[in-house]
Order: sequence, then C-alpha cells, then structure tokens
Amino acid sequence: MAARLAALIAAAGTGSRAGLPYPKTLHPVRGKPILIHLLDRLKAHDGNPTIIVSPSGLEPISRTLEEHGREAHLLVQEKPTGMGDAVLAFRQSPAFDPDADVLLAWGDIPLLEEATIAGLVARHREEGNDFTFASRPVAQAYTRVARDAAGAVTALEETRELGVEPEPGERDIGLFVFRAGPILQLLEHHRDEGLGRATGEHGFLYIVAHAAASGFKVEALPIATEQDCISLNRLSDLDGA
Repeated sequence: MAARLAALIAAAGTGSRAGLPYPKTLHPVRGKPILIHLLDRLKAHDGNPTIIVSPSGLEPISRTLEEHGREAHLLVQEKPTGMGDAVLAFRQSPAFDPDADVLLAWGDIPLLEEATIAGLVARHREEGNDFTFASRPVAQAYTRVARDAAGAVTALEETRELGVEPEPGERDIGLFVFRAGPILQLLEHHRDEGLGRATGEHGFLYIVAHAAASGFKVEALPIATEQDCISLNRLSDLDGA
C-alpha cells in the first residue's frame, strides 16, 4: 500500500522583494491568487494541505482561504530563517506523519500543471524513491541539477550560493516529493551545514546532496513544462502568464 501523501506549501514570503504590500502567494494571476491556483492543483492529492505562513501573512491568507471556500492547516514561521526551517515546521502540523510522503511546493508558482504533479507523484511511488523532484533544461539555470557519469543525481545547487552566473542547465521548479521521516531527520541533522553563505538562512535544496551521499534513492524527473517554471520573484516574472 502506498504511503499517505500530505501536501505542504511553503508560503512565508512577505512579498517585499517583489514590491508587494501582501504575501506574494496572494498575488492575482489569471483572476485569482497564486495560492488558490496551487490549492486547486494539489486537491487531487490532498484536499487539506499545510501552508507555512509568516506572522504578517497569517490574517490575509486566512481571509483568502475563507473567501474562496478552501481549507488548510496554517503554521506560522515566526522568523524568516529560511526554507529549510519552513519545511521542518511541518512536524508541527496536524497532518504530519513520519511514514507519509510529503508533496512540497513553493508558494509562488501560479501555473503548475496537474499532469506534472501527477507524473511526479506516480514516478516517486513506482520507483520507490526517497526524494523526487521535477526538473527542466533551461537557458538560465538559477538552480542546477548535478549528475554523475551514470546520470544519477548527486546535488541540487543554487548558483548564488556557488557565486557563479546562471548558465544553460537542468533546474528544479520548486516541486518535490519525499519520505517525511527520513528526509526531515536528515534536514535537522545537517542544519548548520545548510546555512547559506549569501543569506545566512537555512536552505532546503542542499539536502539533495546529503540524501544522495547517504544512499537514499534520489531522482530528478525532467517532465516540467515551460508553464511550470513560471514563479514570482519580481512582477516582471509574470509577464505573459
């Protein structure tokens, strides 16, 4: 029997870097907030996901959920200490189960395709993976998938942490499936190593290298579409969306 699947949306971004006076997950795209797009696409897998929010985002996100008739467990990340800590906060959710698979999505991806999500979850389970994420070859890879000579994933690197310019390569899109217990334990154990040189925050992507080095079964699945890759860092990122 497949493990239960629990969806987790990391949406503690305040929107300040994008010049927004509200959480960027609430920015409207095609007539409704990004968060509602995400909930609609994830509901086939979990109709009551967990959402990590900032203290200032709690009220507007709660109000938006009520206005759109959606349900979710809201967890407040009190301090902006990084995506790794946001993911670790999932352990405080009523939905947390160490034996479950976690379907994690960044909260600023408005147009994920349902087929991409379904394909990722199916592959994760069919292959018995410990950590699986969607990827796509792009002209400028701000994150880059590292593989060995046999094609196995060895790391998922952030170019800003490496101090290099983005180049053509294979990037992630902010959509992951992983085994809750082992991966969160690994994330806790290696927390000090995951503090970014550029930000000082506890990241998340670094854990891919530790998972691979520890013998976990890690796969980057290059099924993401161009639409899947759209995310909100600057408002101009949504041009044409």
